[in-house]
Amino acid sequence: MKSTYALHLPLLAAVTLMAACNGGNTTKQTQDSTVAAEAKVPAFELSSIDSSAKPCDDFDQYVNGGWKKNNPIPSTESRWGAFNVLDKENKEVRLKGIILSLADQKDLKKGSEEQQISDFYRSFLDTATIEKLGVAPLQPYLDKINSIQSAADFAKVSGELQVIGVSGLLGFGVEADARNSKMNALYQGQDGLSLGEKSYYERPDASTKEVRDEFVKHIDKQFATAGFKETNPGKTILDFETKVAKLQLSNVELRDPVATYNKTSYGDLKKLAPDYDWDAFTNAQGIKADTLILQNKGYISKVSALLKGTSPETMKTWLRWQLLSHFAGFLNKPLDDENFHFFAGIMRGTKQQRPRLERAIRATDAMMGMPLGKVFAKKYFPESSKQKVSDMIENVRAVYGERIDSLTWMSAATKEMAHKKLASFTYKIGYPDKWKDYSSIDIKANTLVENIVAAAHYEHKEALNKIGKPVDKSEWGMTPQTVNAYYNPLNNEVVFPAGILQPPFFNANADDAINYGGIIAVIGHEFTHGFDDQGSQFDADGNLKNWWTDADRKNFMQLAKRYIDYFSGIEVQKGFFINGALTIGENIADLGGLTLAYAALEKSLKGKEEPAPIDGFTWKQRFFLGWAQVWHANTTEAALRNQVQTDPHSPARDRINGPLPHLKTFSDAWGCAPGSKMVLPADKQVVIW
Repeated sequence: MKSTYALHLPLLAAVTLMAACNGGNTTKQTQDSTVAAEAKVPAFELSSIDSSAKPCDDFDQYVNGGWKKNNPIPSTESRWGAFNVLDKENKEVRLKGIILSLADQKDLKKGSEEQQISDFYRSFLDTATIEKLGVAPLQPYLDKINSIQSAADFAKVSGELQVIGVSGLLGFGVEADARNSKMNALYQGQDGLSLGEKSYYERPDASTKEVRDEFVKHIDKQFATAGFKETNPGKTILDFETKVAKLQLSNVELRDPVATYNKTSYGDLKKLAPDYDWDAFTNAQGIKADTLILQNKGYISKVSALLKGTSPETMKTWLRWQLLSHFAGFLNKPLDDENFHFFAGIMRGTKQQRPRLERAIRATDAMMGMPLGKVFAKKYFPESSKQKVSDMIENVRAVYGERIDSLTWMSAATKEMAHKKLASFTYKIGYPDKWKDYSSIDIKANTLVENIVAAAHYEHKEALNKIGKPVDKSEWGMTPQTVNAYYNPLNNEVVFPAGILQPPFFNANADDAINYGGIIAVIGHEFTHGFDDQGSQFDADGNLKNWWTDADRKNFMQLAKRYIDYFSGIEVQKGFFINGALTIGENIADLGGLTLAYAALEKSLKGKEEPAPIDGFTWKQRFFLGWAQVWHANTTEAALRNQVQTDPHSPARDRINGPLPHLKTFSDAWGCAPGSKMVLPADKQVVIW
């Protein structure tokens, strides 16, 4: 079930392969999920190639130019690539088949997963009730907001709203204690920016200013549509959030796990901000904890001072906005459409909202993901696949150990600790070994907002029950159908859902080179996260603990700094550059994944006859074709601007081209001459792992 509440705010989020997909339309649809699942997918489609481009000048354009030309971004999307295509297939064919089959059944047992899935889906499609109710489902919470007369009232109501998933200024989360990873702890983090990142409130360029202007218009329109009577609410909220943004750490600063780990007692927290009614705030959420971990100590004092000087009317306006914005996509059509217009259209460049039926499938997956995942995994992920992927992981582990041994910049003492961490890596494949019981959630067929609130209450209670308890390392942070993967530094584990173990990432019909460039590079990517700039600060047990010698750490950070500077020099759009410091973890993981996968492929071929070329490409070349087709994508200009400001992943084109000039194996495979655009001199190449 998707987390929708602030108490589960991921303050030390697992590192994913990519940002969340936003799927869309493909050119062909089918209702036969079995046929779709068994369809043969070519290992590499030659029509994807743009033969007018040169692989040594622009590898992405050479490999994917044809694909990008023939696969424009659907009007319902802001990005269209391999992840999106597979995500759409999973949701709109496989999950759709599961959901529709349940929706056709009658008299399903109350509280059963089948009943919950069916009735949530029905509630999303019950537009007659949704239109009739308007904002009425929010009225109990609006009444609470209307009663605010002071900062103490604001604290209490803000806490009550966080229980149902509405953002406040001071979010809470529950996860493993970074310095005692066997036990769960309460975390407190900065929150409350509607635009997602402080740079949106600070950048002076025309496109970002336009976003702010449209944000003000959007709020004004939503308030008027909802029947709220404030004058100029958009300006009030932008002004307030701009002040909040100035107090917050940037997304780069938030990457520092040491600086953002500040364990303190509840009593000392109250001393940091004595004017804030912490008891009212925490009691409203049912939080009882003697200690907690602060993400940004300075922010707590400063935002409390800001609130002290803020009028109750501004507080109420801001909370009304947070409530309305959180639920707008589940309310009547004018509010829903305007919510899409700003957050998908203005912010990401998406032109058209998906049909209601498709949205119902996706909303059901978002809210009922694990129950759906149980059926999905049983139907589409054979047990035999677990062993295949396990063998791949162990292959990568062995090669990583060899790479550690060959490093010239790391001492024997640190290598010993690196081997210990590598040996301690655990992994999860496909789907959980045990499933949670969601039967207590009351889902009805005609109460969409109430269903979302019920799910939020369930997960809020679940999070509360974890505080101070041992970590359950069998839990999953993604549903089985998710087209993604992740590394969790607190568990020192890599996780590969069933959803990504399909073409083009893993293709049982493909030659080894394509699969090594695809799924093996993905596995290597996740392994490398354990040794990137963040993951390398956690030990074999998942604790935030230095296991490096000072000299080795300095060597590593010097290499990382060179790679940061390299990516920071890439301009993706006029005036918008990749943030090398924000993307360094993912960039190191891509470089490491490619390095490990290629070495693993070479190792697998030792003592064997060299594979014959396929379609005119050698196995060395096909490895890089496999890598490039995994990341091929078209992206809107607005989404690209949003990505470089908020996303720790580099844009798709630069994930393909970015690491290749640092790999001699690439230039050798394609016969690239010195001076080619995709070749760097040996002394400029960055080799980390």
